[in-house]
Amino acid sequence: MLCLAILVVAFLYSSVGHAGASGYIAVMALFNFAPDAIKPAALVLNIAVACLATFQFWRAGHFSWPLFWPFAILSLPFAFAGGYLRLPAHTFKIVVGVVLLFSAIHFLLRPREDAHPREPSKIVAIPVGAGLGLLAGLTGTGGGIFLTPLLIFMRWARTKNASAVSALFILMNSVSGLLGNFSSTRQLPSFAIPMLVAAVGGGAIGSWFGSRRFSPEIIKRLLAIVLTIAGIKLIWM
Repeated sequence: MLCLAILVVAFLYSSVGHAGASGYIAVMALFNFAPDAIKPAALVLNIAVACLATFQFWRAGHFSWPLFWPFAILSLPFAFAGGYLRLPAHTFKIVVGVVLLFSAIHFLLRPREDAHPREPSKIVAIPVGAGLGLLAGLTGTGGGIFLTPLLIFMRWARTKNASAVSALFILMNSVSGLLGNFSSTRQLPSFAIPMLVAAVGGGAIGSWFGSRRFSPEIIKRLLAIVLTIAGIKLIWM
């Protein structure tokens, strides 16, 4: 049941250019896994699916290097620092719960597509990327659930371009965050291996369809329901 849920999450998230960390966290939280085990496992799954999403959206011609690098340049060291830090269990649940609810809001909203987006100022993008990297490392996510809506709401990118940039942003921050977490704990959860197989299968299919075939609107609303339930569970229980 756990692996099936992971496969579905990977499929849904990768179809919108994300790697699924917040979804994996939600699933593992609902299955009552320990917070210390959730974080590195989510990052491992995130790395695998982010590789697939990055490749598919790049291959479809949606990636923009000038848009990507200002957000990424400081996010890596801050993601490492966030991954190294270990929050108390209660604090971890509240932080992750807020992250999940924020992600749910993102999937519920339908920002207007801007035909002529303007790239953000480097003075703004670089520190924002650093903050997103720290949050990504702390929560075991890649930071894409914040970067994608930010790029769209601020009219810095169209939806497909934002998804492509976020996919590589998630990949780099997930690697950095996992290295930071491993430097602190010196261990990786063994149960991540069967979950990894499920995530790769779902991510491969979802990223192909998402980058080439269908609109993610219905998927966003289904994800919002799941993330809202999990976020409330983490915060209030």
